[in-house]
Amino acid sequence: MSMVLTPMGLRFAGRVWPCSIGKGGIRADKREGDGATPKGAHRIVGTLYRPDRVAPPAPWAQPILPGDLWSDAEGDADYNHAVRAPYAHSHERMRRADPLYDIVLLTDWNWPDAVPGRGSAIFLHQWRRPGYPTEGCIAFRRDHLRAIAALAAPGTRLIVPG
Repeated sequence: MSMVLTPMGLRFAGRVWPCSIGKGGIRADKREGDGATPKGAHRIVGTLYRPDRVAPPAPWAQPILPGDLWSDAEGDADYNHAVRAPYAHSHERMRRADPLYDIVLLTDWNWPDAVPGRGSAIFLHQWRRPGYPTEGCIAFRRDHLRAIAALAAPGTRLIVPG
């Protein structure tokens, strides 16, 4: 079963799920910080969730714990990988004050062998509001994200046409 990004939303599991994409549009030449959603065929490689806020959305989901971070430090060996605090390099906190990362599906964009500068942290996560763009991720309404996370499995394809 594949997920396919369309102008109407993400087609997956017999439905079209409204979503938001990166403020930089869809790009084949994704770069760190450009706000673009990367074009191509990707795979879902993990699901994370906030155990203090939501139940596991799938049996294989892993909890987001205090101190969990994601490296966006282009020059570091851990670039585009999960890291733990303390971490002296540039990073994103996975345990956010807002609900955007209460459930996160991880993609294999520029992972596991990350090329510096090609972009990091391309996730499927909750949106701020309908139509509000992301920094390159694909974002959904909370209940839709939960349903997608329950239906997806490791290796599910994510197709982003350009």
